[in-house]
Amino acid sequence: MQKNLVIVESPAKVKSIKKFLGKNYEVMASQGHIRDLPKSQLGIDVEHDFEPKYITIRGKGPLLASLKKAAKKADTVYLATDPDREGEAISWHLAAAMDLNDSNMKRITFNEITKKAVQASLKQPRAIDMNLVDAQQARRVLDRIVGYEISPILWKKIKRGLSAGRVQSVALRIICDRENEIAAFIPEEYWSLDASLQASGSRRPFTAKFYGDRKGKIELKSREDVEKVIQAVNGAEFAVESVKTSDRIRRAPLPFTTSTMQQEASRQLNFSTGRTMQIAQQLYEGVDIKGRGSIGLITYLRTDSTRVAQEAQTAAADYIGKNYGNEYVGHPVSAVKATGENHVQDAHEAIRPTDITLTPAMVKEELTPQQYKLYSLVWRRFTASQMSAAKFAATQVRISAGEYIFTVSGSQKLFDGFLSVYKDDADKDDKTSVPAGISTDTKLTLLSTDPEQHFTQPPAHYTEASLVHALEEKGIGRPSTYAPTISTILKRRYIVKEGKNLFVSELGDAVNKMMCEAFPEIVNVQFTANMESLLDGVEQGNVRWKTIIENFYPDLMASVNKAEKELAEVKIADEVSDVKCDVCGRPMLIKYGPHGKFLGCSGFPECRNTKPYFEKIGVKCPKCGKEVVIKRTRKGRIYYGCEDNPNCDFMSWNRPAGENCPRCGSYMVFRGKKKVCSNPDCGYVEEE
Repeated sequence: MQKNLVIVESPAKVKSIKKFLGKNYEVMASQGHIRDLPKSQLGIDVEHDFEPKYITIRGKGPLLASLKKAAKKADTVYLATDPDREGEAISWHLAAAMDLNDSNMKRITFNEITKKAVQASLKQPRAIDMNLVDAQQARRVLDRIVGYEISPILWKKIKRGLSAGRVQSVALRIICDRENEIAAFIPEEYWSLDASLQASGSRRPFTAKFYGDRKGKIELKSREDVEKVIQAVNGAEFAVESVKTSDRIRRAPLPFTTSTMQQEASRQLNFSTGRTMQIAQQLYEGVDIKGRGSIGLITYLRTDSTRVAQEAQTAAADYIGKNYGNEYVGHPVSAVKATGENHVQDAHEAIRPTDITLTPAMVKEELTPQQYKLYSLVWRRFTASQMSAAKFAATQVRISAGEYIFTVSGSQKLFDGFLSVYKDDADKDDKTSVPAGISTDTKLTLLSTDPEQHFTQPPAHYTEASLVHALEEKGIGRPSTYAPTISTILKRRYIVKEGKNLFVSELGDAVNKMMCEAFPEIVNVQFTANMESLLDGVEQGNVRWKTIIENFYPDLMASVNKAEKELAEVKIADEVSDVKCDVCGRPMLIKYGPHGKFLGCSGFPECRNTKPYFEKIGVKCPKCGKEVVIKRTRKGRIYYGCEDNPNCDFMSWNRPAGENCPRCGSYMVFRGKKKVCSNPDCGYVEEE
């Protein structure tokens, strides 16, 4: 009987895949890359056609030996790493490290970890796609050259331990540009004017908004502008000039790509991009489901395609028809991305549940709370994408008051369609009410006018969700790079996160200014987007990968040499805390170590005293009145405790709100967006 070895990336997949195959298949995991460029040196021979020098990753020797041993016993080795550039490269490295050849090695891929998909892949093996491998090699070598040549400049001119990156530096530039826009923004005054009106035959008043005059829209820029209108309409007759009704539809959303999943998980679930990808990986690799064993619940999570397999569309239509009604079955166009970008990687599908009949409610008991939330989001989004549009009756009323015009509009839902499953902020019901039966014969009475002053607002600070959207829109990076890019600039302390907003630190501002001065092309958005297009060209077989490096390297080194000679050093001072050193009495500084912030004496090296640094949240301890600080358990879980511990034992898993419950007097905490009483016997909830 023939023996076969299947090699996947993750140990979590082994359990899921093993049960789909017979006794003649051994399944093992490479645990990611088995080979990589060395950490201690550039690892690229720039003198000899930029040939990369790959070595076995430290600690992977015993694993490689066990894979080789298993491969010798097998007649065929199936390389089943992920279906993307990175996965293809891992398979290529495995083949090279294990001395496999075309006679005993085959490459297989599957977009979902289900019995049908895995068994089907074994019937369609192929050779390793070297275009995909070369595209990954080009990206890896480019990133290595940028990081290893520019980072030492930052160490020398600013501070050791800093790093530059081809994508991360552009992401930092985008955030810095937004912060500069906000800092330079000058608010402009404007006014709105509402008229409260009573329609004949209606008990409830309604509100109409000032539009302008018969010549067109008028902007109210001052109190004088508003007073002029108010004086004119107070004595005027309000009359309905026209009532227009029309049918409006809201089409179903497209299924998730990596980017849109990260954005919606941030908005709706308050997940970071890293957390979203971590949980999605778990759902993809396999979860133990009662009665079914370990199965993958969603399809591959790194994609920028919205394509859905015909089989999945048919299954969705059948499910929707049976559970919602045939009128809810849609006819989605999902073979191409709606935005029409030409860089879409269509190798695999959109992110969807592997089995639409496996509803979130059915698997809730087997999932962690976070897994359940993300699976529910993916399931609802995909199901909605396959449903019919929502239909509304829209009404627009134009009202005259002398020479001026007011308008009121509203809509009534006629058919909920996909909204029965999935809603976002854009789908909230219109709260503006139009009086029933209003017509040009309706008599109107002015009850009051309500002027309100406003000021234009600066652009919003980036959040992880909006930054991902910006990176995707500008063509920077690819699905697999968004989360690690944001994670890197947060880890390097170039940016800080407060709530959902991202802010540039002093360090990040200094790094960005130096990069813009010395390496303008590296942080140029268009240049980086063009580089991504070239990498896509390598994947398509249209561009030789080493040609990209050959054209890029000389200009980079010229900039590096110039920066070494001409750039001035930038000093980033340590932040002074309000804590006094308990050894010498001097102020302590907030410093950064491998594990985050800590306090170090400003008298170093004479005084080497250090102590933990706890970030204050601006809330007084409910027990003793001192400051509440953010702490972490040994496993890294965040909680909130008193700075005077161990003298005060206050702690809370939820962030204290700094307010007391009006019902029982206990302290309030945040749970999601709501404030709730910390006393479980009280149950008081303060709505938004």
